[in-house]
Amino acid sequence: MATHYGRVKFSCYMTNITMAVVGCLSPVLFLTFRSLYGISYSLLGTLVLINFCTQLGVDLIFSFFSHKFNIPMTVKCTPAIAVVGLILFALAPLIFPNAVYLGLVIGTVIFSASSGLAEVLISPVIAAIPSENPDREMSKLHAVYAWGSVAVVVIATLFLLAIGGENWQWLAGGFALVPLVATFAFAGADVPKMQTPEKTSGALGFFKNGGVWLCVFAIFLGGASEVTMAQWSSSYIEQALGIPKVLGDICGVALFGFMLAMGRTLYAKFGKNIGKVLFLGAIGATVCYITAIFVGVPVISLIACGLTGFCVSMMWPGSLVVASDRFPQGGVVVYALMAAGGDLGASVGPQLVGVVTDSVAGSAYFADLALSWGLTSEQLGMKAGLLVGAVFPLIAIAVFFIIRRLRTKKPIWTGQVLKENTLKGEEL
Repeated sequence: MATHYGRVKFSCYMTNITMAVVGCLSPVLFLTFRSLYGISYSLLGTLVLINFCTQLGVDLIFSFFSHKFNIPMTVKCTPAIAVVGLILFALAPLIFPNAVYLGLVIGTVIFSASSGLAEVLISPVIAAIPSENPDREMSKLHAVYAWGSVAVVVIATLFLLAIGGENWQWLAGGFALVPLVATFAFAGADVPKMQTPEKTSGALGFFKNGGVWLCVFAIFLGGASEVTMAQWSSSYIEQALGIPKVLGDICGVALFGFMLAMGRTLYAKFGKNIGKVLFLGAIGATVCYITAIFVGVPVISLIACGLTGFCVSMMWPGSLVVASDRFPQGGVVVYALMAAGGDLGASVGPQLVGVVTDSVAGSAYFADLALSWGLTSEQLGMKAGLLVGAVFPLIAIAVFFIIRRLRTKKPIWTGQVLKENTLKGEEL
């Protein structure tokens, strides 16, 4: 049985690397698509939106109807769906020579559906495997995703530099080997049993538990804190700090990804007391955001952007650990809700920063204010946007303080205890 669990773990790790491929591949190819096919920036950005909406839709479907699915079979099919999506994505110029963007959208929808399934199902698979340190196992799973993201960006960047953007299809097709390996690995693996409600009313009743929503809010803040800096650090380092893009991407963006991976890896090896780790991580992330915005030394601000990755590293997987701890009978439903909350935060945070940045940069009033401070209007807009982003880890300090109290002392938040034959949440 241990051997079977080892194969399941390997399959889950490869599926999480597939999620990293799905999340990072399109943005890396944006400039290539624009130069080869004349696709506008707004349409390229829409690919990211399609990715998010598809994943969120899958999260919500599983939140209500997980009992309708054959969970073990769905788990095993998840990476296979990604293979189909990545191949269609790569073949878009051949299948749709006069409408390449349509082919990219179809491929994106398919592999994003796989990523949504992975978000919902892979974490509970790992949680269902007997372990002396389940917190560390969850951290290890998410560390694999972080290292995968770093690897995808590095491999893609080197490929485009050495082989050329006109051959990007080979890159996408090559990355399809990752989910292909996961598919074959899952084929001979025993997926552990996971709990789901027996009917939709069971899931609906579970949603009435206030403690569930506290956990969902926690991962919302974690997703927003992480992805906001991950997506905006490159532009912020270049525009607001005046650091050349190549140097900024290597020393800032890559440092963020490296520190994110290191934080999760270290917790997987040595971690304990997740409540304390979450609380201190939120404090550290807030300090890093504020330092990046207000310290006038570009190198220090750049380092702060990178170190944010270490501080936020456990905010997403740690929130999952808390939720699975507090609601052990929730099974797939809890993970589906948590995935939806994390995806929503990962979308709302960066979008809000963009809106604030554009509003401030385009305002005549703020243009005069920027001049008085020795900044351009765009630099002030970037700083204002990132300051709004700092609100997420700041609020997370209070939320994780409550969570820490709940794990170490008497409950201070009471959720509804559900009747038998429904998913019963532990009282918070």
